[in-house]
Amino acid sequence: MSVHMELAQHAGKQNKMYQQFLKLDNMRETYIEEAVAQCKEGKPFTTDKINEVTNAMNKINLRFTPVRKIVTREMVREYAETLK
Repeated sequence: MSVHMELAQHAGKQNKMYQQFLKLDNMRETYIEEAVAQCKEGKPFTTDKINEVTNAMNKINLRFTPVRKIVTREMVREYAETLK
C-alpha cells in the first residue's frame, strides 16, 4: 500500500472519530440543558447521562479534542442559580 493511501486512510479514521466526538458533544450539551431546566424547576435530576457521554468522549483519543470534566449535581445547581 502506498504512503499516500495510508495517510488518506489515517485521516479518514481520524475524521470519523472527530465526527463521533462532535455528536457526543451535542448530546452532552442537550443532557446538561435538560438537567439545568429540571433543577431550575425544582424537579429531581441526575447527571448520569451527562457523565456517561462525557466518559465516551474522553475515550476518543484525538490530540486536538479537549478532555471534558465529569459534571456533578452541585455544578448543575450552581449554574442554574446563575440563570435565575
